[in-house]
Amino acid sequence: MASSNFIDYVKINCRSGAGGAGSVHFRREKHTPKGGPDGGDGGRGGHIILRGSSQMWTLLHLKYRKHIKAEAGVAGEGGRRSGAQGTDVILEVPLGTIARNPDTGNVLAEITEDGQDIILFPGGRGGLGNDHFKTPTQQAPDYAQPGEPGCEEWVVLELKLLADVGLVGFPNAGKSTLLSVVSAARPEIADYAFTTLVPNLGVVAYRDYKSFVMADIPGIIEGASQGKGLGLRFLRHIERNSILLFLIPANSEDIRHEYNTLLNELREYNPELMDKTRLLAISKIDLVDQEALSRLKENLPKNVPVAFISSVNQQGLDELKDIIWQSLTIANEPE
Repeated sequence: MASSNFIDYVKINCRSGAGGAGSVHFRREKHTPKGGPDGGDGGRGGHIILRGSSQMWTLLHLKYRKHIKAEAGVAGEGGRRSGAQGTDVILEVPLGTIARNPDTGNVLAEITEDGQDIILFPGGRGGLGNDHFKTPTQQAPDYAQPGEPGCEEWVVLELKLLADVGLVGFPNAGKSTLLSVVSAARPEIADYAFTTLVPNLGVVAYRDYKSFVMADIPGIIEGASQGKGLGLRFLRHIERNSILLFLIPANSEDIRHEYNTLLNELREYNPELMDKTRLLAISKIDLVDQEALSRLKENLPKNVPVAFISSVNQQGLDELKDIIWQSLTIANEPE
């Protein structure tokens, strides 16, 4: 899919509907010429609502909708007839979408479940009609409440992909190839850096009809946390992954150095990422002989589960899935 179709950040202006005015009205029927007040209430203004959809994966549909406006409520009428509510505007968004105040950065809403509804900006309340204000000493109130105004605010919608496993590695580490082999995802694959320009998601089948979601994040380079390369734009997606799977090719000059460099970029971006479970896959083992493979095993990072794989030859993939599943089971255990 073209990279222009993946949008993970939009800024839009939202205006919820104003409430309808209450009615000032008196009964004036043939046999009751001096009937009391019977003004109805105004209708509520329309809400701006975020709704989670598991069928969506991008904010592209909102990219060109810079102004979102809900309907105002209808004014009340005589005969205690309430005005209609303004129609709500429902913005369907992918799971993992966060709404923020663009000035303060405060989180206003977070969508994590399919069908989840959150009122982002409520519509104004409708005003009460004059029927509500009659008293024993004031039998004919000639006033009613106006409707409350709606909210008008700018909001930033930011997508952080929800995945069980996030692939972390330098460009050309083999992340896209691995995802294409273990799932039905078909990311672009080529022999040049930054082939992956957008995150890709794939569902990986496991034993006994189990499965987990893997995300291929665009390649990180040294300095990504300061904005170099493509990494800064997509590092936010790693924040939502339960497990980080570091992918480093077997023919790298110094595997431990590459691992530490990647780790440092994540730490610089968000220190909380250090609390996530980390796994290491040494990819492209088909490119080195057994002697070289034995040597590199002596210089691996400590205290990190390691799998040796070849996506091209499909070597070690079942073992990798076993390690991932075991780690997911532990990570998702209630504390």
